[in-house]
Amino acid sequence: MEPPRARFNLMRKKKTKPAARAKHVAGRAPARVYAETVLAVNFEDAKRYFLGALLEIHAAHTLMLERQKILSLEVARACLHGLQALDLAAISKAAYDGTFEDLFFYVEDQLARECGEDVAGRMHTARSRNDIDLAMYRMVLRKAILGTVKETHEVRKVLLDLAAEHDGTLMPAYTHTQPAQPTTLAHYLLGMIEVFGRDEERLRAAFTTVNRSPLGACAIATTAFPIDREYTASLLGFEGLQLNSYGAIASVDYVTQAASAVAVEMVNLGRFVQDLLLWCTAEFGFLRLAEGYVQTSSIMPQKRNPVSLEHARILASKAFSQSQAVLTCVHNTPFGDIVDSEDDLQPLVFSAFSDAARVLRLLAGVMQDAQFDCGRLRQCAAGGFLTVTELADTLVRDEGVSFRQAHRLVSAAVKAAGPDVRSARLAEEVEKLAPRMLGHSLATSRNALVRALDPESFVLTRTIAGGPAPHAVAHQIEQARRDLVDGATWIEKKSILLKTYPDELRRRSRSVQERLS
Repeated sequence: MEPPRARFNLMRKKKTKPAARAKHVAGRAPARVYAETVLAVNFEDAKRYFLGALLEIHAAHTLMLERQKILSLEVARACLHGLQALDLAAISKAAYDGTFEDLFFYVEDQLARECGEDVAGRMHTARSRNDIDLAMYRMVLRKAILGTVKETHEVRKVLLDLAAEHDGTLMPAYTHTQPAQPTTLAHYLLGMIEVFGRDEERLRAAFTTVNRSPLGACAIATTAFPIDREYTASLLGFEGLQLNSYGAIASVDYVTQAASAVAVEMVNLGRFVQDLLLWCTAEFGFLRLAEGYVQTSSIMPQKRNPVSLEHARILASKAFSQSQAVLTCVHNTPFGDIVDSEDDLQPLVFSAFSDAARVLRLLAGVMQDAQFDCGRLRQCAAGGFLTVTELADTLVRDEGVSFRQAHRLVSAAVKAAGPDVRSARLAEEVEKLAPRMLGHSLATSRNALVRALDPESFVLTRTIAGGPAPHAVAHQIEQARRDLVDGATWIEKKSILLKTYPDELRRRSRSVQERLS
């Protein structure tokens, strides 16, 4: 996942000042092994993922404190000026040296250098690292979720275009990995489009859960200062509060829901990719990837290895595994403030989303340029007695027998025909066996029996909602296009929200700085 930019931008930059050798926050320097194995790693992760969010939280909290008359205008101005004067490039390059426990205290020290220790210290009124951390995690995670929603949406669009193109392309449907009945490529793809649509809905639901502000919960039991939690939330693009302060700090379902949504989508995507890889084999021959998505062998010049789909498979498995690891890490942990769900865990969450977005983007590209062998698909749909269900149905309608009787008769005819899969031969065997198995000869004509075995006729008769017939498929395509419009509207709304709130944050900061006492 792309590291967040610090969008509370500088108005000016200063040269980096040498770090003061202040005491570690706990009053003593951390043990060397602890610093090397935990604190230094977390410091680098925090700079990569959370610096921008941290500074936005500082600004929003300062604006709220001034608005509530908890900070004077002069102090608020000084705090905001100090934030703007920070050299973010220098902070991003800072190496952990044990002087400060984490990025929060390092930035607090930098602010003290800009606006004085007393002034900078007042910014921390009515808050804790606990609610700050949870707010940072949610701010970065919501962006990751939105990015994955966008990539999922793009896959749906690509597959829908393919479905519309192949509404009449016959193919075999499979059950238990065996050819089962004729259908169309559009019908198959629409099934996958619905799956990805539900994946998108799960991600959107996770975004709603994540985009709630925990700020104001403080350590876990709020504060006696008259803060305005709703105001801070609105300044940071949150769409409401994580209301209960205990739950705001202790709950991890915001992250497990998001990870679960990724895990489910990667399972779905992996099953689709597995089909595509089979279809690329010479034995199937249904699918041919574009030249840009295959590789040849270093020794066998004839090879067209579908490595892009293999990369898709491992990326999906990787994202799935990381998502499952998130749930494992917080399983059986206490309901409270614990490090298990904090700095060591969060990069794993972001990595899962990063790999999920990568594989979705890759899949969209592969499918956009892929070619299907329609003749080969049709040939396979017409072979192997795939249409005999319709032959049994025809006997039920025309002969008035039960489906179980018709099923037994057709099954016996298939065995009698053996390797001869011609429709005429099967119809002949049905006519021969009918007197013995039904007690009378068939009134249905030979032509009607043969027509029932035609794969195109099989598909055309499946007109009910959700079926493969052209009319039913057209209705599914229309519904899928409506769903895409709804999804695009949601994406646009959330994209605007996350893009514009920093502008409003900057505008209100300028307003405070320019206001007369």
